[in-house]
Amino acid sequence: MVCTLIENTRRKKKRKEILFVFEMKRDSKTMILPWLAVILLWALSRAPVGEAIWLNLPKTGTKCVSEEIHSNVVVLADYVVVSVDDGQTAPISVKVTSPYGNSLHNRDNVTYGRFAFTTEEAGNYLACFWSDNDNRVTGEIVVNIDWKTGIAAKDWESVARKEKLEGVELELRKLEGAVESIHENLLYLKSREAEMRSMSESTNARVAWFSIMSLGICILVSALQVWYLKRFFQKKKLI
Repeated sequence: MVCTLIENTRRKKKRKEILFVFEMKRDSKTMILPWLAVILLWALSRAPVGEAIWLNLPKTGTKCVSEEIHSNVVVLADYVVVSVDDGQTAPISVKVTSPYGNSLHNRDNVTYGRFAFTTEEAGNYLACFWSDNDNRVTGEIVVNIDWKTGIAAKDWESVARKEKLEGVELELRKLEGAVESIHENLLYLKSREAEMRSMSESTNARVAWFSIMSLGICILVSALQVWYLKRFFQKKKLI
């Protein structure tokens, strides 16, 4: 009888331990899931997205839009003249240049258009807009620019049709693309940080050597002055 009671007590303890471990695992899973959701939301917020820009072009002069983009990134932008102050539309000129000054898109006397390219070098890409009809335009021209880079410039509808993706699969594919884009951006920032650190170290070394040379020159000039003054006074028999 006593053995039976002891055995039952042991079984109850084992059951309680198993239930406790199960509850701990379930609690850890419920604690991890919110963090995963936060990480995914952060990844989506850091992913490159399209930016709608409104420019007010004056009667004379040029306005430009620039963005620092690293190499091998797809850029897609649509622009359209919305209106002038008096409610009419007016043609404009557009020119897009690379960081080294190469012309990527150049149009004159247009009211809308699109440019798309893949960056070949890293740096600031510049898109400039100006009015073509200075005499007829009486006010500012309003231009809308839909600027997209990276994952935001990808045609997800064609990807979904080609790979037969729907619903959650398509959203997961977008998340994968966003994470890859963030990873590429981090690698780019890492390389830029290494370049800047190398440049800073090189500049510090040059400044240090320049300081040493300046100090040496000052000491040498002071010694020459003392030697010259000593000889001068000796010739004059002042010392």
